[in-house]
Amino acid sequence: MNAPNLQNVMTPPSDLNADGEGKVRTGPAGISQLMKIMGSKAKVASAEVARAATAIKNRALLELASLLRQEVASLQAANQIDLDRAAAAGLAGALLDRLKLSPKDIETVALGCEQLAAMPDVIGDIIGMKEQPSGIRVGQMRVPIGVFGMIYESRPNVTIEAASLAIKSGNACILRGGSEAIESNKALAALVQRALSNAGLPADAVQLVPTTDREAVGQLITMPQYVDVIIPRGGKGLIERVSRDAKVPVIKHLDGNCHVYVDDPCDLAMAVKIADNAKTQKYSPCNALESLLVARGVASDFLPKIGALYAAKGVEMRCDAEAQGLLAIVAGEPGAIIKPATEQDWYEEYLAPVISIKVVTDVDEAIRHINQYSSHHTDAIVTRDHMHAQRFLREVDSASVMVNASTRFADGFEFGLGAEIGISTDKFHARGPVGIEGLTSLKYIVLGQGEVRT
Repeated sequence: MNAPNLQNVMTPPSDLNADGEGKVRTGPAGISQLMKIMGSKAKVASAEVARAATAIKNRALLELASLLRQEVASLQAANQIDLDRAAAAGLAGALLDRLKLSPKDIETVALGCEQLAAMPDVIGDIIGMKEQPSGIRVGQMRVPIGVFGMIYESRPNVTIEAASLAIKSGNACILRGGSEAIESNKALAALVQRALSNAGLPADAVQLVPTTDREAVGQLITMPQYVDVIIPRGGKGLIERVSRDAKVPVIKHLDGNCHVYVDDPCDLAMAVKIADNAKTQKYSPCNALESLLVARGVASDFLPKIGALYAAKGVEMRCDAEAQGLLAIVAGEPGAIIKPATEQDWYEEYLAPVISIKVVTDVDEAIRHINQYSSHHTDAIVTRDHMHAQRFLREVDSASVMVNASTRFADGFEFGLGAEIGISTDKFHARGPVGIEGLTSLKYIVLGQGEVRT
C-alpha cells in the first residue's frame, strides 16, 4: 500500500486547524483521517526499516545522539513552554519534576542511543536449526514486529527511548505523548526524524501524533490494518482504557505492587539494606517496594531496625497486628507513622513514602501471599537458604523474581537490555522489561534441497 502523498505528519495536515498548543481543532472524522494517514505512512516505512542494514540503523542512532547534544538549548526552550503551562495549570511539584527535561536527562538518552548502537543486532538471527527425518532443516528467525503504537504520559525522555528502540529493532512506531509534554515531544521527535533522514532511513519510521485530542488514542488502538501492537506507559486509568478498547494486541502492566520477603534464615544487615533501598531510593517507579513480608523467626530482630530507618525517612508503615506490636519500640521516634493495615493495603501500589508490612510464618505463606496480592511485576526474597531461594524463584508468579537483590533492579538498562520501552506483566510475547527482543517476533524458516512430502 502506498502512503497518501500528504505533508509530514509531524505537523497536522493542512486541512486540519491547530492551535498554538498543538491541539488539532477538528471532529472525529478529521482525527480519523489524520491517524489513517500516519498509519499508512508507518506501514510503508516499517518495510524499509526492517530490511535496513545494521550499520545504517546504528548510524541513525549515533546521529540522534549527536543531534540531542547539539540541540540542548532548543530542547530546553521547548520544554520550558510545557513547564510554564503545567505550572499555570496547577500541576503538582512531583509531576512537574517528571515533565522536566534537564541537560542530564538529555545526556542520558543520548548515551542510551549510543549504547543501543553498540549492541548486537538480533534481527535476522536464526535459532534452533535442526534437520528433520525428511531432510529439511527447520529453525526460527527473529524479525521485527512491524509497527507499534506507544501511548505515554509526562516524561518526554520516553520519546527518545521508544524511537531509539524502534530504530534498533527494525520497527516503525507512532508515538502519542501526554498533552502536558506536547512541545517537548514535538522538538524531540523532529530530531529523530532528522537523524533518520540523515542516515538514509524514512523519516516516517518514527511519527509523533501532533494533536492532544484524546480521540487520537481511540483511533490509534483500533487500527489493526496499520498497527501490530500497542504499548501504553502511564497511569492505571490509561492502561485500563487501552486494554479494554484496543483492537490490536497490548503489551502492558497495570501497576507495580512489588514485595520483598525477609526469610528465616537471612543476613539481617543485607535484609535491612535491600528493604531500605527497594523502598526509599525512589518512591515513584513501578519497581519500588510496596509490601514487606517478614518471617516470624527473624521479625523481632529485623522489624525494629528497618522501622527506625523508615521512620527517619518519613515512610508511613501500615502493618498487621503482629508487625505493629514489634514496631512499637520505634513508634515514639521522630517521623514514625505506624497504622493498622486494611485488606486493601495488601493490594496497593502507593508510589509514595508508604509501605505495608506483614509478619508471615514461613516461605510457604510468603509465596501464597505474593501470588494472591501481587501485581506480578517484581518480587524478591532475602535468604540464606538455597532451597527457599529456588522455591521462591520457581513458584512466585511474577515477571521478575529476585534473590538477595533490590526490586529497583527490575529495569531494562540494569538488566543489560540497553533500554526498555516498558515493563510487561503479561505472560504472552513479552514479560518483564521490554527491550529490543521484546519488539521482535520469531518466524519458522525451512531450508531444503528439493525434498517433497510423501
